[in-house]
Amino acid sequence: MFLNEIQEQVRETTRAFVDEVIRPAAETLDREERFPAEIYEEMGRLGLFGIAVPEELGGPGFDTLTYAVVMEELSRGYASVADQCGLVELISTLLVRHGTDEQKALLPDILSMKRKVAYCITEPEAGTDVSGIRTTAERDGDGWILNGGKTWIHNAPVADLGFVLARTDKEAGNRGMSIFIVDLHAEGVERGPKEHKMGQRASQVGALDFTNVRLGSNALLGEMNRGFHMMMSVLDKGRVGIAALAVGIAQAGLEAAVDYAGTRKQFGKHISEFQGVQWLLADMAKDIEAARLLVHSAAVKIDNGQDATRSCSMAKCFAGDMAVARTADAVQVFGGSGYIRGFEVERLYRDAKITQIYEGTNQIQRMIIARELLKKGARA
Repeated sequence: MFLNEIQEQVRETTRAFVDEVIRPAAETLDREERFPAEIYEEMGRLGLFGIAVPEELGGPGFDTLTYAVVMEELSRGYASVADQCGLVELISTLLVRHGTDEQKALLPDILSMKRKVAYCITEPEAGTDVSGIRTTAERDGDGWILNGGKTWIHNAPVADLGFVLARTDKEAGNRGMSIFIVDLHAEGVERGPKEHKMGQRASQVGALDFTNVRLGSNALLGEMNRGFHMMMSVLDKGRVGIAALAVGIAQAGLEAAVDYAGTRKQFGKHISEFQGVQWLLADMAKDIEAARLLVHSAAVKIDNGQDATRSCSMAKCFAGDMAVARTADAVQVFGGSGYIRGFEVERLYRDAKITQIYEGTNQIQRMIIARELLKKGARA
């Protein structure tokens, strides 16, 4: 997919920032599992958050394809940083589509990272099956009382605002859920310990518990009992973002493998001269390009207002599987060195795995693809 001049400029700006700031810090951030606030503040100044937020609301006003390009480049530096960009994109999309003027006024602080956000959906009994959530919000005069708990929430240890999916009608199933904007410093909110993850370690994850948290009438985002629909409406864009992130991880692995193969010698030759290594590199390159094209195609469909669900699930599923397989190939090119902490490909392999799990597991993506095929036919 060919990019226009503005998209190329955004890519080059992001790439330069990644090479100068993110990549040099990635290994330290991974080892320390530290939230890189200083990097996010600089990204806010560069306009790398809320890519599609209109200019009149404080964003750069770009499209989904540009967002995918930014996500890939950031992830080529460090996937944890790209994760933050993806999180802010989903939250800002919800605010732009469904927020009141008062709620949209939060956007400048969110895009500048003066206020950190969390998207609070997952619960111990409700991961892929969102219909299983038990967190409730009950009427209390003009406001609400929030009770329940969330787990494995991105930014939970550090966030200021939580966008919390809760039941507002216990008998209505998916049609009885609403989204609330919650001050995570409020009385009744407790944070669990930071989880120590296999990969993407600088992306903070933890639990949140809500005990009789009082919410004002302005805490409800959008229509009451439409929270599940609102959440589902941003999933296509979210899956494009994760797919682009997976491509960026694999691209970083390919670059590292090509460089290493050209310098490492065995049996008196650079290992790049051996056909077995060449085929590994060739397979990595072709699969990365195929995934990138799937991502760009899905993004363009979203931007054109087309039905993009099948394309987004295909991109996310293919790119996630590809990233895991091809970062494994990068480790193979490095041999024993690739299995040692401190080598980039070891981290990339760990970072890739979650792309098969979050934003809907790849098994769920296959179910969606099949459902779309059986409902709408096999033609693209």
